[in-house]
Amino acid sequence: MSAVSDIPARARASEVPVLTPLSHTDPLGNPFLRTRFALPARPRTYLRRRRLADHLDQAFKTPLTLLNGPAGAGKTLLAAEWASRQSPPVAWLSFDGGDHRPGLFWAYVLQALRACGAPPSEAVGTPVNASRVSRRILSTLASELNDRDRPVLLVLDEYDRVTDTKIAEQLEFVLHHAGRGLRLVLITRTEPLLPLHRYRAVGELTEIRSAELAFTPEEAAALLELHGVSVPIQAARNLVDRTRGWAAGLSLSALAARETSDPELYLKEFEADRSTVADFLLAEVLKRQTPQTQDLLLRVSVLDRFCPELANALTHRIDAEPLLAGLHRENAFVERLGHSWYQLHPLFREILRAHMRVRLPGLEPELHRRAARWLRRHGHLPETLAHSAAADDWDLAAGALVDDLAIGRLFTGPNSHDLAQLFSHMGPEARSPATDLVRAAHDLSRHDLDHGLASLRHAEEQLADDDRDLAAARLSCALLEALAARLSGCPPQVEKAAETAAELRQEVPAHLLDKHPELTALLLTHVGSTLLWAGRFEDARAVLNTVADAPGGPATEAPREEAMGHLALLDYLNGWTGRAERRALAAVPETDRPGPPRTTGSGIGRLVLAAVAVDRDELDRAQALLDQTAGPPSGTRDPVMAAGHAFAAARLLMARGKMRAAVEAADPAVPAAVTSPWATSQEALVTSAAHLAGGRPDRAAEVLRAVSGDQPVCAVEAASIQLAARRTGAALDLLDSIHAEERTGPAVSVRAALVRARAADVAGDTATVRRLLTQALLDARRERLRRPFLDAGAWIRPHLATAPLHDLAAGWLTPAPEPPRGRPGPPSPPPPLVVVELSAREHDVLERVARMMSTEEIAADLCLSVNTVKTHLKSVYRKLAVNRRGEAVRRARDLRML
Repeated sequence: MSAVSDIPARARASEVPVLTPLSHTDPLGNPFLRTRFALPARPRTYLRRRRLADHLDQAFKTPLTLLNGPAGAGKTLLAAEWASRQSPPVAWLSFDGGDHRPGLFWAYVLQALRACGAPPSEAVGTPVNASRVSRRILSTLASELNDRDRPVLLVLDEYDRVTDTKIAEQLEFVLHHAGRGLRLVLITRTEPLLPLHRYRAVGELTEIRSAELAFTPEEAAALLELHGVSVPIQAARNLVDRTRGWAAGLSLSALAARETSDPELYLKEFEADRSTVADFLLAEVLKRQTPQTQDLLLRVSVLDRFCPELANALTHRIDAEPLLAGLHRENAFVERLGHSWYQLHPLFREILRAHMRVRLPGLEPELHRRAARWLRRHGHLPETLAHSAAADDWDLAAGALVDDLAIGRLFTGPNSHDLAQLFSHMGPEARSPATDLVRAAHDLSRHDLDHGLASLRHAEEQLADDDRDLAAARLSCALLEALAARLSGCPPQVEKAAETAAELRQEVPAHLLDKHPELTALLLTHVGSTLLWAGRFEDARAVLNTVADAPGGPATEAPREEAMGHLALLDYLNGWTGRAERRALAAVPETDRPGPPRTTGSGIGRLVLAAVAVDRDELDRAQALLDQTAGPPSGTRDPVMAAGHAFAAARLLMARGKMRAAVEAADPAVPAAVTSPWATSQEALVTSAAHLAGGRPDRAAEVLRAVSGDQPVCAVEAASIQLAARRTGAALDLLDSIHAEERTGPAVSVRAALVRARAADVAGDTATVRRLLTQALLDARRERLRRPFLDAGAWIRPHLATAPLHDLAAGWLTPAPEPPRGRPGPPSPPPPLVVVELSAREHDVLERVARMMSTEEIAADLCLSVNTVKTHLKSVYRKLAVNRRGEAVRRARDLRML
């Protein structure tokens, strides 16, 4: 039964209508307050926002319009400015904190209609009892409104102050029966007690809520201009981010900024808790709440987000759920995130947090600790770490990281730099196995082997005396042992760590291993790097391929890049220059990442690219790539990285004829438990070449004794030096010692052919010379290997000047012949590109592009999303160095990829 029909008949009968429509008093006998019927004045700095005004125009098409937003959102001024532009009748009624019983409510509504020029007839009358209103008054009013040719626009401002459910039912009754004669606009902070779902379902509700009321950056900049503050659009955008486009916050900030010498700086750095914004929010929001709700808001201000259970953990109460739901309904700057999670408006959070430190002094660390413990129990690791650090509870933080098997996140992942920064504040007083493991990881990530091992040993000693199930901590130890073995260049130690890790994996919950694939990827990368250092190329390749082929994702991106960089180095050392380049390009990220530059992964990739550039006689490019690596940083103990930098720098210096500098650069000066055969051979080659250039062939030959055929690239270069020292037999013996396997690439075959051709030239066997040079030119042209021919010496030039060798060398090794005068020849083709290999899916996409299929058709054909197809296309364009579909197809066909 409705509130209207529930009124006793005797009461309704006794309510005699007042015949005069010009009553000046309400049912209590008090005069009507005219200010409540007047449109609020707009300040000079009011900004009319066309998009909102256009939306409000829909109010004439729907019975009900709702402007719902928090205090200071600009609802009232928006509605007042819009209403002032409408043709009468527009009835405006503002509510305050006074008496809002049904009789008083409807008396004021009827007076608002009279004030706007749409007075009800004498038949309607007015309520004489402040507590009730007769059904006859409401029915007659609705009937008269329904008979109007032109609707009345009734705006009820601050309707959230009207809390009587009877009034809501009565208002719904009148609105429903008034038909097209009434258009009702409610301005409120809370959800009105009306059946909004019914209006919404049939399209009879116009809604403007907080998100739409928020200022855009462009609107904020215009508002600041009205306040006399001119700032760049980016500064306005930053202010909108901080205030969430809240109108009052923008206006108050603008007023304060206007009084400063540097408004832009003020808007960027102002302290919210010491501003007029704080006064507004504390008065309009916080002080309106009950003491329990105020306490809740102050305590959750230490959190970025919260749910009722977490809030209860901070208050030690159990009432958070209804309080938070109520705050959200009231638009009290508590925003719902979904799935029962909330957050405070950023400015409100700043102000509450400062206010909490005054009202609850000394409680903040304990609140962070309570939050961290709750978040740890519920599996929210990043927030657990942040709150543990804020509480200065490093045992809790490190324990959560290690127990979650997340220690690898200190080395890889999008937040690794932030995580390292967080733990950099951990002091020496924190002593537990977990904190020692974190210290060890921190030091080893910076290649500080001595301090890292000291912390690691201390952690292992404590774990050995602990009878609890600490498989996650022991597996973390194995990862760090593998890294230490990598930095030490010790294959036995790294293989032992890998075996230990394999055993411990059986004891760790499967969900943790699945959650943290980076731990396995990092471990295998350390194993592969150490095996590569030791010259066990095939073993290293097998391990590194496992990492490179691992499922993608941000957590494993760094180890996958490292694996690709190491595989590129393996290819280079085996003579596969083009393949090495492709892998190296895959190891180099497209964009720089935040945080300090890594010395592995992309660094090794750039070193390989530099070495390839030297082989192609692109010396300036090689120098630029070396400069990007900036050399090994101080204290670097990664042997592979150090050796890679040493040989790339030495080769570049040799190509420029700086032999003494090359000898100095060739020694990586990194202590290692096991000597690297390829690093030793590379150093011997540089030293030997320097002796030869200095006229000391015997000393050059002596240095080469350590070089064998087990390192094909080194053996061929050593043979070249032996031949230059006129030791033909020794040179050919070295070449014959090379195992003729498929693992050696064009860089080996080209250099070997040149050495044998030189030997044949010395013997006067011209036919053999030309046959060998022909094969060398064919192999080298595909890879653009110029340096071997430039280093061969003067003997090769007469041969290259003869046909057909001249034609094979023209255009890439020697200048192309000039076209006959008078007839311009066709343009010479661009040099062949060596590109990154396309993935299988990228190749699938490219094939369909060649068939003239649209992006949508490709997506449907491959069962992919359109965005995924676009991502693959962008990658194809980058790899093929093109910008359009047609160019990509032509380039791919030129390269015989299609």
